[in-house]
Amino acid sequence: MRELGTIDGPWPAPPRGGRRARAGTAPDEAGGPSRGTNQAGVKLYNERLVLSLIRAHGSLSKVEIARITGLSAQTSSVIMKQLESDGLLRRQAPLRGKVGQPSVPFALDPEGSFAIGLKVGRRSADLVLMDFVGAPRRLVRSAYAYPEPGRLAAFVEAGLAEITAALAPAQRARICGLGIAAPFEMWSWEAEVGAPAAVIEAWRHADIAATVRALVPWPVHFCKDATAACAAELAFGRHGRLANYLYVFVATLVGGGVVLDGSLYPGRAGYAGSIGSVLVAAPACEPPGVQRLIRCASLSTLEAMLRRAGLDPAVLGGAGDWGDLGAPLEQWIEQASDGLSMAIGSAVAVIDFEAVVIDGACPAPVRARLVERTRDKVERTAPQGVAPVEVVEGSIGRDARVLGAASLPLLAGFARDRDLLFRAGA
Repeated sequence: MRELGTIDGPWPAPPRGGRRARAGTAPDEAGGPSRGTNQAGVKLYNERLVLSLIRAHGSLSKVEIARITGLSAQTSSVIMKQLESDGLLRRQAPLRGKVGQPSVPFALDPEGSFAIGLKVGRRSADLVLMDFVGAPRRLVRSAYAYPEPGRLAAFVEAGLAEITAALAPAQRARICGLGIAAPFEMWSWEAEVGAPAAVIEAWRHADIAATVRALVPWPVHFCKDATAACAAELAFGRHGRLANYLYVFVATLVGGGVVLDGSLYPGRAGYAGSIGSVLVAAPACEPPGVQRLIRCASLSTLEAMLRRAGLDPAVLGGAGDWGDLGAPLEQWIEQASDGLSMAIGSAVAVIDFEAVVIDGACPAPVRARLVERTRDKVERTAPQGVAPVEVVEGSIGRDARVLGAASLPLLAGFARDRDLLFRAGA
């Protein structure tokens, strides 16, 4: 498994291969991450910085780029002209009405690059084709009772043909990679996955990344599914004001990710944010007592509650409203918010997060209620000696993992790299 390292966001949409594919952006020593440099040998740094700023702002003129970055007007003009020539930037209509020449804003060209994302879940697999500005062009989904390595390979092969069928040769040439978002150690969650022992054992020896690499000509990147969902929130979500937060994604198994200083932080081995493994005191869970958060705040727990109540848990796999699930849903929200509030208290005692963002594969009204109950309990039980933490709703929802997977080639290959200036100087 490839470790992604520290990834800055929001990610700059990448150019198609070439010299900028090895570059990154980083904050210079004199200022923040929006400061450029005129040093020799870091032209690639500046090109990547320009792309990232336009990605964040939507559109910027050459004058605005020079003002924000501190680059000279001539340097900004040369960079943006080159990016436009490469098909990465598109001129917008001139802005008139001010003194002097009209200002011409530049935006990312949606056709500048494409990325593919694969999400492997415990109840479904998704493939998405995403364009240069992060818009999904085509998505296909396969639902199942449990995932099987062999069937997954067949789905990927057929799904890739389907989502790329309408692309022209020039568009295919601009596919920059494929990202995979999947649970780590699938075999460790036999009860939650619900697969036969033989299938669970097959996962122990399966290598998803290697299987996919054998099917595609592009670079393949692999990431924990909840970390990928966190990447989607960082890149596309509405919480751009937050620089340091714990991200929680409630799915068949609850998991999470970490954002530090505006960067996705996967951790030493990719496990950062694995909040489902945090021990919590959960008297309402079955069995009651101290156990891992994954046992009381996952949708697999809600599935079990529905079965015990004689209700069909298949409704949880649909993209629409869950309808009236009555007492089981109420009980699950209470015990899940209990566990989440305790896990959040432990997390903020270790890292001074300013916020916790909670999203999940559930309808927005259910997510809103879960966040509200968790927020109330965090405020009531806030431990001494730590700063208050804000608990907010995520903004991507069910598709966060597959959209995050599609962003992995962009993040891994083209996001801000704090070591770039040192490598360029060397």
